Amino acid sequence: MPRYYTEEHEWIDVDGDVATVGITDFAQGQLGDIVFVEVPDTGAELTAGGDAAVVESVKAASDVYAPVDGTVTEGNGQLEEDPALVNSDPEGEGWFFRMTLSDKGQLDGLMDAKGYKAFCDAL
Repeated sequence: MPRYYTEEHEWIDVDGDVATVGITDFAQGQLGDIVFVEVPDTGAELTAGGDAAVVESVKAASDVYAPVDGTVTEGNGQLEEDPALVNSDPEGEGWFFRMTLSDKGQLDGLMDAKGYKAFCDAL
């Protein structure tokens, strides 16, 4: 399953026309202890670069953006009960939402793991 990254520090795993989206380990490290997460509603139509979710930490509140266009099929309800999952497993169980992709061609504009590492190293 290919994984892509955005400059806003979201990751997206793609399996056919379905994608799982979360924030990277780098992002959760910058935010600090996560205290609240709001995931999008099932059926929400998302636009690449548009607001998709909200994450709040002891340091700041931040938006999570949609990496591509699509329709939300599931929000991670576990995060409402245990937002710290984003800190303990940001690129696994701490995922934010799943969506169906509207245009797989948009993935071409995202980074692979090597490109994302170079991007973070340059920050």
